[in-house]
Amino acid sequence: MKILRDIDAKNKRVLVRVDFNASLNKQGKALDDFRLRATMPTISYLLGQNAKVILMAHLGRPTAANKQEFTLAPVAQKLGELMGEKVELAEDCVGTAVHERVAKMRGGDILMLENLRWHKEEELNDVAFAQGLAELGEFYVNDAFAVSHRAHASVEAITRFLPSCAGLLLAKELAMLTRVRDNADHPFCVVIGGSKISSKLKLIQSFLGKAEDIILGGALANTMLHAKGIAIGKSVVDESVVEEVKNLEITNTKIHLPVDAVLCTNKEDAGLCRTGPVGKVNDDELLLDIGPDSEQLFARVIAQAKMVVWNGPVGLFENPAFVHGTQALAEAIAKSDAFSVIGGGETIAFLEARNLIDKFSFVSTGGGAMLEFFSGEELPGIVALTK
Repeated sequence: MKILRDIDAKNKRVLVRVDFNASLNKQGKALDDFRLRATMPTISYLLGQNAKVILMAHLGRPTAANKQEFTLAPVAQKLGELMGEKVELAEDCVGTAVHERVAKMRGGDILMLENLRWHKEEELNDVAFAQGLAELGEFYVNDAFAVSHRAHASVEAITRFLPSCAGLLLAKELAMLTRVRDNADHPFCVVIGGSKISSKLKLIQSFLGKAEDIILGGALANTMLHAKGIAIGKSVVDESVVEEVKNLEITNTKIHLPVDAVLCTNKEDAGLCRTGPVGKVNDDELLLDIGPDSEQLFARVIAQAKMVVWNGPVGLFENPAFVHGTQALAEAIAKSDAFSVIGGGETIAFLEARNLIDKFSFVSTGGGAMLEFFSGEELPGIVALTK
């Protein structure tokens, strides 16, 4: 697989697939800029080559009726502020007007195409749509690890029409995650939370026998507790994987589950909550965060590790009342001497909001892509670059 430094991009039109799927506030301003900053080295390198940089990205899940709510205008503005460069925004991502915009570009210009998902063909991996995108450039660079597990037109099909390579960020992510997957430091601890239970079950299976410790929180822990016959009230459980959870092959890996939790009858009213041991949960209660005993247990496990991978919060962190467990987990990892690798949109957003992101050794832009990579799945966007 070629990387950006392997190609001659001088004075060329270079299409760069980035992942700028940032959260917007009610005023339409970009809230988080982690993914924008992560891709800046690739953009800066191309500007140094006097290339004409054409950025491709998506935002949200627009429909024909609301697509203007998902314009990339605030993202282009934010990127321009971060880079100290003028970032123009095209009217669309394909079509005559876009071709005219590109034809007027000079070396060192940055043009961001409008939201790829304004067109349903993007997610359908439509070949004609991909060819329309490809006609805008002379080279294609994938710098969007976070979407490389998707066979979309701007990720997979486009590589059939242009010389293609990995951007600096994508190459860095692949190198780091390959090291974790194939050559981890030991003791090795994996922390998995969040709500995407079925996809994260594969992640657990992939680390059994490789990691000394796996810490589980969130809905994933609920499902495992339920599978063990432990009462969890009306907490979120994925019944479709309960039998699979029961049959997990436990090798020399120790799985750590919460021993206590913040228990509530109503997740909207923290005043109706108590902290109690797991196993003594009333039928009308929900497990919405880990408790102090679980925080201490998990911190002790993390303190012994030389490498930690973390994906997903351990509580309903969107509600400030249930954020303490995830905060304690973040602080335990940040304070440890372990090499720490963090991934997942929710986890990154949490760390960004608390100015903790710089406390970790490596932060992957990928959530689902990181899960699939560690689970041994082939990522279409990466496979396409190797052909």
